Amino acid sequence: MKYVIVGGTSGIGLATAELAIKSGHTVIAAGRDSSKFSVATSVGAAVAQLDASDQKACYGFFSEVGAFDHLVLCASGSAGAGAFRELDIGELRKGFEGKFWPQVICAKAALGSLSTDGSITFVSAISSRALQPGTSGLAAINAAIEAMVPILASELRPLRVNAVVPGVVDTPWWSRVPDEVRKEMFEQLARQTAVGRIGKPEDLAAAIMLLTTNTFITGTILDCDGGWKLKNA
Repeated sequence: MKYVIVGGTSGIGLATAELAIKSGHTVIAAGRDSSKFSVATSVGAAVAQLDASDQKACYGFFSEVGAFDHLVLCASGSAGAGAFRELDIGELRKGFEGKFWPQVICAKAALGSLSTDGSITFVSAISSRALQPGTSGLAAINAAIEAMVPILASELRPLRVNAVVPGVVDTPWWSRVPDEVRKEMFEQLARQTAVGRIGKPEDLAAAIMLLTTNTFITGTILDCDGGWKLKNA
């Protein structure tokens, strides 16, 4: 099988590329930052430079890719967080531009090349339903992605459409937080999860591979959060 992983040169996308290759599949890992390409090629992926927010570039990219089986959408951004009273609307717009629109644009652009018995897997985030103060913007971005999944699964059938929903995962998304602060935050968050640790990219890669390879799963939003949302249950 042939995978295209948008955002496949770091974090969850890179871990998914590596696992897919180890499972015998071929992978094209697309990303904006060419400095990350060497890591993706080291695990056996082909790489392509793509600004997933550029609609024209996305249609051109998928036209050149040709036929493939599975699309994994790991494109993300870090904007949109903060207490609502102080939340800059421009930052919230950037949050949608960094995650929601790139994933939707790529999903639409890929339809002409994607096998009808293949799959699309979106990557959302547990902020969509975690009900945490200061995350209303992130919740809106990720909930918008999740709201599309069951409808697309019905509309695009037999193409399967699913989403995996990460909890707190140690990826470069957190690099904006100073090291010591991040370490303390991760330790605190780990204590709040049912499994007693934060996630690893490999955890999400395994969940994504489940959704892409199990041909009896569609319209599903799969939480992979270590039970973090259960902390107040």
